[in-house]
Amino acid sequence: MSVALNTGQSLKLWHDVALSMVKDDEPDLSVRQMCILLTIYLEAPPHTVRDLARKLDVSKPVITRALDSMGKLELVTRRRDEKDRRNVLVQRTVKGALYLERLADMIGNMSGSL
Repeated sequence: MSVALNTGQSLKLWHDVALSMVKDDEPDLSVRQMCILLTIYLEAPPHTVRDLARKLDVSKPVITRALDSMGKLELVTRRRDEKDRRNVLVQRTVKGALYLERLADMIGNMSGSL
């Protein structure tokens, strides 16, 4: 189901979600970190540092720094690809899935009030 929002409604929703994220006890993620996390959870695996860098049009060190931060929060994990040791696979975690589930609920609840 698609809901059409006008410009003001779209920006208010984004503002309200961002404000709620800042106020709650969950970690604050940058837009880049959120994009990486959503890519990992919404698109079919496997996910590699190289592929994420290409998709976001940033360098591998940029992805690595973001993954370091998200790894400390246990939102994602990394491991070497056994088939090609040059690749680092990025994997989902239960904590990451719960984080995004709560975010989706928050967005859904706020969009209903527009």
